[in-house]
Amino acid sequence: LQEENASLRSKISKLQILFETQADKMRKLERKLEENKIKEEKEAQDLEAMVQHVEQNLQLMTKRAVKAENSATKLKQENALLQAQLKNYKTENEALRSGQSASLAIMKQNADIALQNLLTVITSSQSSIKQLVSGAESLQLVADLLKSIDRISEIPDDGQ
Repeated sequence: LQEENASLRSKISKLQILFETQADKMRKLERKLEENKIKEEKEAQDLEAMVQHVEQNLQLMTKRAVKAENSATKLKQENALLQAQLKNYKTENEALRSGQSASLAIMKQNADIALQNLLTVITSSQSSIKQLVSGAESLQLVADLLKSIDRISEIPDDGQ
C-alpha cells in the first residue's frame, strides 16, 4: 500500500509539474495574443489616420482642380472676347485705311494694344491649363495610392 501510495504521489508530482508548465505556456501565449491584438489595433488606427490624411489631400486637390478649371474657362472666355475685339479693330483699321489715313496711326496703336492684351491672356490661359493638367495628374496619383491601400488591406495574414 505504501509503494502504491508513493507511486501515486510521484505521479501527482509529475502531473503538477506538467500542469504548471502548461499553465506557463498558456500565460505566455495569452500575453503574446494580447500583444498581437494591441499591435493590430495600432496598425489599424495608423492606417485609418493615413486614409483620412489622403482623403483630406484628395479634397484639397479637387478644390484646386475645380478652381483651375474655372480659371481656365474664364480665361478662354476672355480670350474669345479679345479675339473678337481684335477682329473688330482689324476691320475698323481696314476701313480707316480706305478713307481716313490721318487716324490710321491711332487705329494701328489700338490694334497693337489689343494684340498685346490678347497675347497676355493667351500666355495666362496657357499657364492655367498647365496647372489644370498638373492637378489632374496629382489626382490620378492619389487615386492610384488609394487603390494600393485597398490592395494592402485586403491581403490576408498567413500567421492567424
